[in-house]
This record gives sequence, C-alpha cells and structure tokens, in this order.
Amino acid sequence: MRNYLTVRRLATQPKLANAPKRKWRSVVGLEVHAQISSASKLFSGSGTAFGAPLNTGVAYFDASIPGTLPVLNRKCVESGIKTALALGCRVNEVSMFDRKHYFYADLPNGYQITQQRAALANNGLMTFPVITPGKKVYYKSVNLLQLQLEQDSGKSLHDEQLKRSLVDLNRAGLPLMELVFAPDLETGEEAASLVKELMLILRRLQTCSCKMEEGALRVDANISIHREGDPLGVRTEVKNIGSVRSISQAITYEINRQLELVADGGVVTNETRNWDAESRRTVAMRDKEVLQDYRFMPEPNLPPLHLNLKPGSRSTKDLISVAALSEEIPELPEHTRQRLMDQYKLNAETAIILVNEPVLLDHFVNITKSLAGVSTKVISNFLINDLLTYCNKHNLDVENCAISANALKDVLQSLNAEHINLQAARQLIQLLHNNPTQDVDQLVMQHNLQQICDLAIIEEYCQQAIANQPKAVQQYQKGKTKALFAIVGEVAKLSSQKANMKAVVDCLEKLLKK
Repeated sequence: MRNYLTVRRLATQPKLANAPKRKWRSVVGLEVHAQISSASKLFSGSGTAFGAPLNTGVAYFDASIPGTLPVLNRKCVESGIKTALALGCRVNEVSMFDRKHYFYADLPNGYQITQQRAALANNGLMTFPVITPGKKVYYKSVNLLQLQLEQDSGKSLHDEQLKRSLVDLNRAGLPLMELVFAPDLETGEEAASLVKELMLILRRLQTCSCKMEEGALRVDANISIHREGDPLGVRTEVKNIGSVRSISQAITYEINRQLELVADGGVVTNETRNWDAESRRTVAMRDKEVLQDYRFMPEPNLPPLHLNLKPGSRSTKDLISVAALSEEIPELPEHTRQRLMDQYKLNAETAIILVNEPVLLDHFVNITKSLAGVSTKVISNFLINDLLTYCNKHNLDVENCAISANALKDVLQSLNAEHINLQAARQLIQLLHNNPTQDVDQLVMQHNLQQICDLAIIEEYCQQAIANQPKAVQQYQKGKTKALFAIVGEVAKLSSQKANMKAVVDCLEKLLKK
C-alpha cells in the first residue's frame, strides 16, 4: 500500500509557513453544486445535453419571455430526495422556493429560483475515509447543513479581440443540488476526500454525472484560520476549483497563504479568490466588505413542495413518497468497503482504495470470480501496486486505461502458474495498454517474457553470480543472511529479470552451503 500512497496524491506537499502552526487551527467549509442528471431542465422542458450548439437548448421560460411560468421537474425532486437520504439528511415534508435577486447578463430573469429559507432537506452527516500521503488512513465526519434545489445561470462568453461579450443560455435553468457543509474540515486532503466520497455516492445513485470538466460538479471552499480557543477567523472563499486534486492544492495553498500573511503582521480580509491551476495559487477576485442584499422573496409562481413522509407509503401522480424512494437506494461506498473486508478478507486500506476507484473494483470482482485459485490478496495487490501505479505514473485515469478485465485475468493466471514473473507482468501492463486487442500469450512470446524455470539454467546463472559477487558470498558465509539479496539481484540482472526467484534462492542456498 505504501507504493500507492506515495504515488496517488490528492495534493502536492504543503509548503511550510512561517507562522507557528501549533498555535493555529485552519477551518474549511465546502459548498458543492451538483448538476442533477435529467433529460430536461428544472423548470422547463428544454434539453440538458453538454456541448450542444450555443443557445439551442433554451425554452421560452429560460429566456424569461413574459407570460412563461415554471413547471417543477419531478425527476429532479426525486433525485434530490435520494441524495438527501443517502447522506443521512432529514427530508422536509414541506419545502419552498425563493427568488434570489442579482443582476448578471447571463441571468435573464434578474433572479435565481432557489430554496434558501425552507430547503428540501437538512441535518445530514457524511463519514468518509481520508488518505493523506505518509499518514495512516482515518475517518472523518462532516455535517451537511442543507440540501436545496435551484436553477443554474447561463454562461457569458468574452471575445477579447472584438471587445464584446455574448451570452449562451443553454446552461440557464439546468437543475442543481446545492449542498452546504458545515466548517468541520481542517485540511485540503480532508476536503478532497469528502468530495471524492460525495462523487462516489452521487454516481451510484445516478443523480449526478460528477464530470467536473463539464461543470457538472462545482466546489467552492470557505477557508479561515484562528488561534486555538479563539473565535473563527475572517474567511476567504476560493472558486474555480476544477478537479479533486485541485481542491486539496487550492485549500492547502490558501491556508498557508493566510498563515504567512498573519506571521508577517498582515490581516486576512473577507474576499473571493480564484484558483489558478497553472501557477497553483489563489488570486484575489473581489472583496466582500459590502454584504450583497439578494432581496430573497417567496417564488409566487411555485406552490410549496409537499412530500409524503409516511412509512410504507407509495408515490402517486401528485405526491412523492420518501419511503418508496428509500427502497431504491443502492449499496453505498462504505457498505461496499465493509462487504469487501467481510467477504474477501481484505484489510481496510485495500478496501478503501478499491472502492475509491470504481473501475478497479469492477476488475477485482470480475477477476476474483474467474480465478478461484488465485488469492484475493494477490489480485488486489496487483491491481493497486502495479496497474494503478502505472496509471498514476503516466497521468492516466484508470477509466481511460485500455486494458480489459479479461486481459488482466490472463496476466494473473500466467503469473499464478509461474509462466511469467512479477517483472514480466508489469511489462505486460504497458504492452496491453498500447495493444489492447492483442492476446496475452502472444505478447509473452513476442517479447520473450517467459519465466526461466529450468533448474540447470538457473544453476548456471547462480554459479556466475557467485563468481561476480565474492564479497557478498563471504559475508553470507559469515552469517550475514541479508547478503544473499545482493547475489539474488545479480542473478536477476544476468537473466534479464526472467529467472524464477524462488528457485534461485533455493539454488543459491544449496550452492553456498557446499
């Protein structure tokens, strides 16, 4: 697992600040906007496809044409309820919609329809594993204050050459869930781990695609520092965080920026900052000295949203049953981790890593079913320490790795049968990624990766290694058993890493006892 934890990082190592960190505490709270997976928008029937031609997914209501009225999308409500249940929220029997007024060119109405005062759900709790490089995996809990439904705004497109701005309303009215988390986090790693767990849950529920590169999941971080025992400090809000890894990097940077600012005698100001992924720093956007008045008011065109909270009830045309939707909740990530530990006898760290990489988990389950004779530990170690490490070293998402579960199964089968060794299996990962349709046995033959198991050939290599390593031989014969590794390494070098190491050790021990 150490190999995984040193490669698979959600952040760069934090830069040490000049401030005495033991006397300070950092506080982090997240606001997450998750676009609900739906064929139509929250209040209109226009499409939601990403990448559609500009202004082709716009209904009259999205463009704020006078006389148009909002019609609430039932599927979006159901998705919000499922998400709330999965996150341990209290779903409210009655929730209401509000108008949040602000004036942007890409907001035709001049207001956003949201649920500021009476949200769909409140008081949730998320418990998730935190993987920090060099530290033991631990679990963290964070309170979910509110989950509310709201509509997205449009998108302004700025043409620097022509010095003009245009508006695309395809995004206007897209359905969103806003999840407001309490400031219960302390580090960037914890924040990144929270978002990673949230993404796993939303994908299992199929309520959000979580494609951050498409804007389907957007994260804002509120960050402050304070001395232990003092009230919370002045917070800054960091926006434009485009990946899970950037979440950790942005928050870690901002915490250290504030610590260094205070150490140099400065004062943290309440402002919004933008994360620059290229320079890996936050940049000031605007201050918040003047509190903006959004002039919230009840949405007059939408009645209160009523839900049926009775146990055992069923949904009707006019009333959604929360109990009925609770029966549709699939197995959640933490339950899967526990099942992996119980069913396959995996340790907690291995189960966490497999669940955090859904493709890796699918490979593990499929291969385990096919290769009953291979231990689950060998399979999981190969997937994590070799396949995942290869992907990380090449900046490749496991989802984009072209190797199929069947090909990985064939590699492990050959490894278990001692037709190849672990070094050859690692070479096959790269070969299979570059040649995904080629047969494993063919690749082994073409690249001469067969393991040398002939005892006569192995003895020749051992004799030569003994001659090449007289100092190690002398140390071994004087009782320093670790010196044998140097001779084994010489055999590996002579055989181009293809000799059966178990047979090599047995042979060397016999030869050195003569």
